[in-house]
Amino acid sequence: AGRLRAADIGLVINTADPYSVAVGAYYAKRRGLLPEQVLRVALPLVPSLSRDDFERLRAQIAEHFGARTQALALAWTAPWSVECNSITGALAAGFDAALCANGCGPPSRASRYFNSPSAQPFTDFGFRPSMLLAARDVAGAKALIDRGVAADSALARRGRGSVNVLLLTTGDVHRGVRQWLYPPPGPVAAVGIDVKVQNAGHWSAERRILMVTTGSQTVEFEPPPRWAPGGLGDHLTSYGGALTSALAHTTALDWIASGATASHGAVSEPCNHLQKFPHPQVLLLHYLQGSTAIEAYWKSVAWPQQSLFVGEPLAAPFALPVRALTTP
Repeated sequence: AGRLRAADIGLVINTADPYSVAVGAYYAKRRGLLPEQVLRVALPLVPSLSRDDFERLRAQIAEHFGARTQALALAWTAPWSVECNSITGALAAGFDAALCANGCGPPSRASRYFNSPSAQPFTDFGFRPSMLLAARDVAGAKALIDRGVAADSALARRGRGSVNVLLLTTGDVHRGVRQWLYPPPGPVAAVGIDVKVQNAGHWSAERRILMVTTGSQTVEFEPPPRWAPGGLGDHLTSYGGALTSALAHTTALDWIASGATASHGAVSEPCNHLQKFPHPQVLLLHYLQGSTAIEAYWKSVAWPQQSLFVGEPLAAPFALPVRALTTP
């Protein structure tokens, strides 16, 4: 029961962006959001907001949404940054100008939400985690939203079969540092998962993929991955959150295009500090306990200032159905 619900979400739509208008309207309908849960703003159609434009956006959000709104869905693909900060990190914790002088320098701002049991981040910590409803086009975004809605409680049912958690190893020494955080491989019968630590080659040939964690500049999505409902996937690289850049990095947008329901990437050079990327065990633990995708991803990153979170925020495949929470 301790998770975000549709009533806790605020939706922000950029009226200057036809993609945002269409995707926002579709998300509000699919998740049954009330009119007061939607804020319409006019933002420049740029990858990175200026500091002034960002501060105006943040003030509009603070003025419109009340204490009930715990998290945000941002109905656009760009802007995805505010100078060197991710737009999701800056909206939650405020813009960090010092980070732009040295993006590699530890520590970044620490998140009190990291590995927290809280289901009310704004109430408990005074900030709202956010997630971009980002895809390559409107059709892709609608498909993402449909996947998120369909994932709800889909893996909490008895007899649904095992799903695979793929913790991949590569020859990339610097980007592969998260392998030291991998748990031992093997089935976990109590929750119906099979944890596999394996080489990154041909990983997408696996069936019913719940989660993929790897470290490399690029990720191969052929053959197309066969995702379980609510699949999560991300890789440790410098610019996985630079969604519309021309850099030669696979991005979170590519994970979404492959059929994942949520992903993560850095928008500026973070180096390979483990605290700036999802901790695989923490991410998996919260998701298996019924958290939504936005909660599981945000709770898995200790220093999220450069982190861009992308996907359908409310997807919760392991959450108990509402009827199961009702006392007879």
